Amino acid sequence: MLTSPNKMNPLELLAGNVIVCGFPGLEAPETVHRWLADGSLAGLILFKRNIADVEQTSDLIASCKSDRDPAHPILVCVDQEGGRVARLPAPVLQLPPMRTLAAAGDARLTRDAAFVLGQQLRAIGFNLDFAPVLDVDTNPANPIIGDRAFGRTSNVVVEHALAFADGLKAGGVLSCGKHFPGHGDTHQDSHEELPTLPHDLARLNEVELPPFRAAAGRVASVMTAHIVFEALDPNVPATMSKAAVSELLREDLGFDGAVFSDDLEMDAVTDNYEIDEAGVLAVEAGCDLLLVCSDLEAAAKLRETLAKEAEKSEAFAARLEDARARADALRRSALDLPSPLPLQNALESPEARAVKERLGQIE
Repeated sequence: MLTSPNKMNPLELLAGNVIVCGFPGLEAPETVHRWLADGSLAGLILFKRNIADVEQTSDLIASCKSDRDPAHPILVCVDQEGGRVARLPAPVLQLPPMRTLAAAGDARLTRDAAFVLGQQLRAIGFNLDFAPVLDVDTNPANPIIGDRAFGRTSNVVVEHALAFADGLKAGGVLSCGKHFPGHGDTHQDSHEELPTLPHDLARLNEVELPPFRAAAGRVASVMTAHIVFEALDPNVPATMSKAAVSELLREDLGFDGAVFSDDLEMDAVTDNYEIDEAGVLAVEAGCDLLLVCSDLEAAAKLRETLAKEAEKSEAFAARLEDARARADALRRSALDLPSPLPLQNALESPEARAVKERLGQIE
């Protein structure tokens, strides 16, 4: 289904290549196919609404990839953490919550489980998993992280989250550590409202930041949190904060990979900003890829707004070029991942059977 790209404004092409979007339904809308053929989209994210079974998901991804030159891959992303955040059903490996996995005290099991998951995701057609969670579970009242975190101390999170990231990569899938600078201590869900954390820098450096610092050379990408960290920037969420992304993550922690915004459709953003306004602020802050997880009209408006801002501002155009370069580098790195196994081989491999048996002993 590969087609010749349409004539598009170069700035719109530039802007589109920092956007990863989702869509409703079990088939990609014609709009998505057109954007892919135009070369004006960095990638896709799939959710349960897009997934009937493994075979249908594989066919859906293949139909989207057919719009693009394989030498210039799109990102095909999913949130497949384990526990309550898992979009794909069995026979894909069903992992327990990460807290349960880490509590077994066996980092090799954590890596092996992620390796099997990575092989299976790769065989289906995905090349990026929005995992591992790098948040430290320090607040029992946290409504959104909790057992998604590997543990209640940064040492446990570092050990097991990075083992998980290593396993995904060995299995053939890029990783994304989340949610920077740390969502573990909120008592609010950023899907529904904008949390604020008052911790000073000493506390952040002791608890929240060590997993992100350790992950700087081990994860392919990082996702920001829609949370106001008063010690960093009391005026905007971390996603839109230069102090958080450009200064803390890039300069202080030394992270040189691609930075994703969390979904710009979340209420923490939309209650306070228009999506396209938030996208401009996120790029200015240092984000390289913007998630718009369901609203294609919002994604189109965001692309248009980014292009207009680049036309008005040389500084913004340069930052957008830099973001696109990092996004492209992430996409190219997918070409270096291990080749996919045939789907049934990945689902029924001896490694998959062995990991299932070992997981059964800890649940």
